[in-house]
Amino acid sequence: MTPEYWEEAKRHLSRRDPVLKKLVKAYRDVDITSRGDAFQTLARAIVGQQISVKAAKSIWSRFEQCSGAVTPEAVAALAPESMRACGLSAAKVRYIHDLAAHFASGSVKPRRWPKMDDEAIIEDLVRVKGIGRWSAEMFLMFHLMRPDLLPVDDLGLRRAMERQFNRGKPLDKARMRKIGERWAPYRSVASWYLWRSLEPVAAE
Repeated sequence: MTPEYWEEAKRHLSRRDPVLKKLVKAYRDVDITSRGDAFQTLARAIVGQQISVKAAKSIWSRFEQCSGAVTPEAVAALAPESMRACGLSAAKVRYIHDLAAHFASGSVKPRRWPKMDDEAIIEDLVRVKGIGRWSAEMFLMFHLMRPDLLPVDDLGLRRAMERQFNRGKPLDKARMRKIGERWAPYRSVASWYLWRSLEPVAAE
């Protein structure tokens, strides 16, 4: 399953950039699917911070059993001790409780997001403890399927752009943005192909 704009994005990128044209041809197995609801996706992102994928899956499984239903209301009612027993750090307990509070109070309203631009949603999300700009950008790209994000704070993207566009030499954020201007309005798609140039497994 791929976003409806993907085929047009491939044509656009192939026309505008010979490097992306090669990557589009090299990686044809596109399969991107938005999974879960917004609250669960963000909670999982917090759980997975700075630990391995395997450890994150194990902790998330225990957390699901502990909470019964991973909803803002159910999580807000959990005692910190119960959450710590699932394997969460004290900081992540605070972050997930804060996320639940934002959703439960309505200060974060996913129903408004379709009418909001990317920067407005990012501003919404970074008010939550434990969610920075990078996490918000990943959420927009892989959950909301927004087509035009260029996450210049992502080390993998920087490394790929240095290899593909600067002979492996360092690039600063301003130069990354300048290179990416030609990819608009499909910079998320360009980022996905650049990540694929580094990793054989598709980014999700």
